[in-house]
Amino acid sequence: MAKVISTLFIAADGVAEIDPDWHFPYFDENMGRAVGEDYDTSDVLLIGRETYDSFAGAWPDREAAGGEDAGFAKQLGDVRKVVVSRQPLEFTWRNSELIQGDLVDAVAALKADAGIKGVLIPGSISVVQQLLAAGLVDELRLLVHPVAARKGRRLFDDGDTPYHLKATATEVFPTGVIRVIYTPSEAPVTVTYDEVTDMVPAGE
Repeated sequence: MAKVISTLFIAADGVAEIDPDWHFPYFDENMGRAVGEDYDTSDVLLIGRETYDSFAGAWPDREAAGGEDAGFAKQLGDVRKVVVSRQPLEFTWRNSELIQGDLVDAVAALKADAGIKGVLIPGSISVVQQLLAAGLVDELRLLVHPVAARKGRRLFDDGDTPYHLKATATEVFPTGVIRVIYTPSEAPVTVTYDEVTDMVPAGE
C-alpha cells in the first residue's frame, strides 16, 4: 500500500495557514532539506484547489526563470498532481488532473495502486482534515515554528474523537523550528488521577 503523507508548516498554536511574515524568517537550509526529504517520499501530489492555484501561479514561472529554485520547480512540474476541486478546472500546469469521484474513495484507490510509491499532501488543510477523519493519513510531517500565529486555520478541527499520535522522529533546527513526524496511534489505556498520584511532585 502506498503511504499518504501530509506535510505542513505550522505555528506552535496549531495554525497551519501560512503567513509569510511568520514563516519565511524561519526558513533555512535545514527546513529546505526537510522539505526535499518529504517530497522524495512520493510520486503523486494530492492538493486542494487553493494550494494548486498557489503552486501553479508560481512554480512554472520559477522553473522557466532558471534561478536557484528551478530544479525543485521542475520536480514539482514533473510529478503527477491530483487536484481536489468540486468545480471543473482547466489545467495550465503539466501533469495535473482532477480527482475522480469521492475524495475518500479516490485516495483509497491511490493507496491500493501498486504503481504508486506514495501520495504527498502539501498544505491543503481541508483535504488533510477529511482524510484524517477517514483514517487514511499514514504520516503527519510537521515543521513547527516557534511562534503563536493567533489567527488562521488550524490543522485539527473540532470533533468528538481525539486523534492519538505517535512521534516517530523529531529534530530541532537552530532557528527553533521543530520537525516532528507523527503516525496514527491507538488510544492509550484509560488512567484516572488516583492512579498517578505517586508521580505528582512531592512539594516542599
